[in-house]
Amino acid sequence: MAPPQAAPQGPTPLPGINHVVAVGSGKGGVGKTTVAVNLAVALGKMGYRVGLIDADIYGPNVPMMLGVSRQPNVVGENRIEPIRSHGVKCISVGLISPGDKPMVMRGPMLHQIIRQFLQQVEWGELDYLLVDLPPGTGDVVISLVQTVPLTGAVVVSTGSSVALQDARKALEMFHQVKVEVLGMVENMSQMRMPDGSLLDVFGAGATERTAAQFGLEFLGAVDLDPAVRKGGDTGMPVALAGPDSELGGAFYAVAEKVIAAAERVAEGESDVLEIS
Repeated sequence: MAPPQAAPQGPTPLPGINHVVAVGSGKGGVGKTTVAVNLAVALGKMGYRVGLIDADIYGPNVPMMLGVSRQPNVVGENRIEPIRSHGVKCISVGLISPGDKPMVMRGPMLHQIIRQFLQQVEWGELDYLLVDLPPGTGDVVISLVQTVPLTGAVVVSTGSSVALQDARKALEMFHQVKVEVLGMVENMSQMRMPDGSLLDVFGAGATERTAAQFGLEFLGAVDLDPAVRKGGDTGMPVALAGPDSELGGAFYAVAEKVIAAAERVAEGESDVLEIS
């Protein structure tokens, strides 16, 4: 008799984790990690149990933005204990290989790292596990969807036509891998000047129009402000100031819409984005 064939492995739910949400952009430099970190902090402040995977292997900025630098501990049988900061459990290549040394690797190694971050980290019980994706539409996204079923994805863009061109590619990528898009966020939307007027830097409102064009929910806009940049540089995200703060409040508004969208997907009330 021929030996039994192993069943093909597909995405496997992570025990104890209710929702896995990817945060992508298509284009670098639009503040995707800023949104991911502040969204994670906001969810934590709202009482949810939150984890954050820094899947941007070549540019791991989550440790700096969360104000952590120590290497994670290895526990049990070669399991990794995530670092906890501001109520968020996180893991990043930047914690394992800190400093300015670049990570030079090809697709198979990337796939292995993503699998380890998902399956060999002691996440415990989580309501939301956010995954900060790298720019582009490459190996990391494929590895992610092959490893674990996603509740959905959040796409971040500025209002710039160049950024939105790449954001549309990200939408198509999620469509091709059959991942629900929960909605779009416009980052660096407007800049408030000292006299109270608003300066339109990157084309405010264009992301909302793009979301409407694709039948997606617009999750909200975050203004361009030096305090947001400073919060990321110092490891003190502006969402720590709470939902009533002028800048942090925008991330809480996004978080509330992400929660509602994730619950709709979990209840089977949403369909995967159809792009004509």
